[in-house]
Amino acid sequence: MNDFVIEATTTAQWQSLVCEAEANANLQLNETLESYLVFTLMRFTQRPELTSSIIALEFLDGIQNQGQQQHDQLRDVGDKCLLLSGLFPLTAKRRLVSLGYFVNMGRSAYQQLHDKIHGFYGQLAADFLPMMDVLHAIGELNQQNHQIDLLDSFELWDETGSQQALQRIKTVSDTGQPIKHNSKTRH
Repeated sequence: MNDFVIEATTTAQWQSLVCEAEANANLQLNETLESYLVFTLMRFTQRPELTSSIIALEFLDGIQNQGQQQHDQLRDVGDKCLLLSGLFPLTAKRRLVSLGYFVNMGRSAYQQLHDKIHGFYGQLAADFLPMMDVLHAIGELNQQNHQIDLLDSFELWDETGSQQALQRIKTVSDTGQPIKHNSKTRH
């Protein structure tokens, strides 16, 4: 992100950031997915408890509930998994799980909603990876390197088929340069 641009509204600021990240990631979400991502970012901006959630328990509670409460809980699980895997990928390491855990849990939550009420949630489950990749690109806009190291990229690609993770692997392997050691990576 080279220039700091102030948009007229918070929604416009998030929209601009998502569009910039899409361009940097060489991805184009459809308008519905892009809007959902913007409003999810807005909804969770003031919720610091996002990173302290116990996703598996929330998922199980959501499955056991009925009606609107089930809908809200499963949507929140899907959204939290999307944000954690995309914006806060290091959370997975701290919790000793892979990024694939968040991807699979988020997809499952959205798929459960799709199976119950159909509609848009099936698309969220199917397009979870491109939305996550756009969020990764947001995290990388202000950094010189990727938030996800090579090993995590390989694991993400192996578990989920993420094409962006595969591209990272190919980029590193094509340079022929040694990989810099990061003290935060697994040993």
